[in-house]
Amino acid sequence: MAPSHVLKCCQKVLAWVPVAFIALVVAWSYYAYVVELCVFTISSTAEKVVYLVVFHLSFVMFVWSYGKTIFTSPATPSNEFCLSKLDKEQYEKEERPEIQQEILRRAAKDLPIYTTTASRAIRYCDRCQLIKPDRCHHCSACDVCVLKMDHHCPWVNNCVGFSNYKFFLLFLMYSLLYCLFVAATVLQYFIKFWTLCRRKAAENCPKNELPDTHAKFHVLFLFFVAAMFFISILSLFSYHCWLVGKNRSTIETFRAPTFRNGPDKNGFSLGCSKNLREVFGDEKKYWLLPIFTSLGDGCTFPTRLVIMDQEQLAVSSQNEPAKSSVTTRPLSESQNRLLSGDCQWVETGPEEENVKSGSGFVRGSVFLFFFFFLIFGT
Repeated sequence: MAPSHVLKCCQKVLAWVPVAFIALVVAWSYYAYVVELCVFTISSTAEKVVYLVVFHLSFVMFVWSYGKTIFTSPATPSNEFCLSKLDKEQYEKEERPEIQQEILRRAAKDLPIYTTTASRAIRYCDRCQLIKPDRCHHCSACDVCVLKMDHHCPWVNNCVGFSNYKFFLLFLMYSLLYCLFVAATVLQYFIKFWTLCRRKAAENCPKNELPDTHAKFHVLFLFFVAAMFFISILSLFSYHCWLVGKNRSTIETFRAPTFRNGPDKNGFSLGCSKNLREVFGDEKKYWLLPIFTSLGDGCTFPTRLVIMDQEQLAVSSQNEPAKSSVTTRPLSESQNRLLSGDCQWVETGPEEENVKSGSGFVRGSVFLFFFFFLIFGT
């Protein structure tokens, strides 16, 4: 049997196969559009210039956001969430779960943590040996705890979380625009080539149609690939837009975070506008650029608990003695900006949503995505 480090190296190499596949498809699409379509097929100079300018703008933004999504390292918890050497030794020596929880509660009493496990225990990662901040989860593929983890995406070979969630959204958006522009501009030539291909003899081709050249195969295939990728990515992008509006991650959609008052799927929602600012930042001029502008530090997030008035917090803490396992801490500047303003977030009532239906939606999107890749990869 091969040593474990050899297997890990093989896994790391194989993990880049989906990224390499996407890179090859993108490189081929660039060649097919620029060379085969614009250079060899389109005769109008003005049309060539317009198509090439818009194409390269969308191509650069697509590649830029895709690269940032791939090569931005997942944000991990700060050192304050790690156990001290003494607490770590006590925790590892102790075999009783209740005593271990007592050690964790003592270590977490000054941390800005508002969520627990479903059984009201402190969220602790045995692998990383740290107390998990809110919305933080351990990724088995990356083998680290990722702040505000959404999911691990094999197509970028990286975790999508606090550090690169904006880049991931822009990657989906610019890939949609890229595919839409390519499909829309190629359509008329696709129809002409398709008409030519259906003729019995190329010499019967009218003057207003295109000659029978090798470019037709690139143009025909380019339209199909762009259209199929657009359809498959559209559902995924729509789903993540909905998540941003609700201020949820994919994990939180399947399993609602547990607060002091119980599970609450809307616990981090501040309203659509402020939820959007939390991901894209305060300055709108940077929203469409793949540069990091998200608010906060990834470890603490505004919740309905900290939106409450201080008197309400005091009264609620008196009515629930010893039930809260952690205490609150002043918010950071970015969180105060989210909580301030004329528009105050008001809970309008429970939403009738089925987690299973959301799960099915994602599975359907992923299945469609894989289906198209399998078709065009063979």
